[in-house]
Amino acid sequence: MRTSEVLRRLADEPGDRLTVETIFANLGDKSFALLVFILGLPNSVPMPPPIALVCAFVLFGVAVQMFFGRKTPWAPRFLLSKSVDRAAVRRAVDKATPYIQWLERWTRPRMQWFGANVGRVLIGLLLAFLSIGLLTAAPFIGQIPWGIAVCLVGLGLVERDGALIVAGMIPATIGAPLSVGYVYAIVVGVKSLMF
Repeated sequence: MRTSEVLRRLADEPGDRLTVETIFANLGDKSFALLVFILGLPNSVPMPPPIALVCAFVLFGVAVQMFFGRKTPWAPRFLLSKSVDRAAVRRAVDKATPYIQWLERWTRPRMQWFGANVGRVLIGLLLAFLSIGLLTAAPFIGQIPWGIAVCLVGLGLVERDGALIVAGMIPATIGAPLSVGYVYAIVVGVKSLMF
């Protein structure tokens, strides 16, 4: 099943909320790769807090597990019960599906050393960096470059396309200065209130 089909199935399930547990249950044998992609998707369009924070914490957990070589994702019970608004996920899927399907036509197995042990360690480090970017992103707009980067890395993992994973670094280079500027503005604001 292609990434676009899995996302459509998740978005069309009944209910008002989509839990992390439901997402895990629908991912199948490409659970890590699809989970990475799904965590980036809501952040690829303007979304209100705390969506970026929830996705960032889950993504960091995925990064740590990939770094240490786990084959399937694990999450504590309290995290499995966390949820996002299904309508928001549906909107994100609707907007992203044409782009995903376009990318799926062009992706193919390339640079497959990302699937080797060293590659998984590097992917774990990369995802940890992206999760920190999401955590420090400005609300609504600031998480979009990070979300696109996460989506590209996730889709590259699903399709075993290392070139797509590398391409994920392009939007991350846009998100990094935005996040640094946002954090700097907060620090300056807090200092001006204290002194």
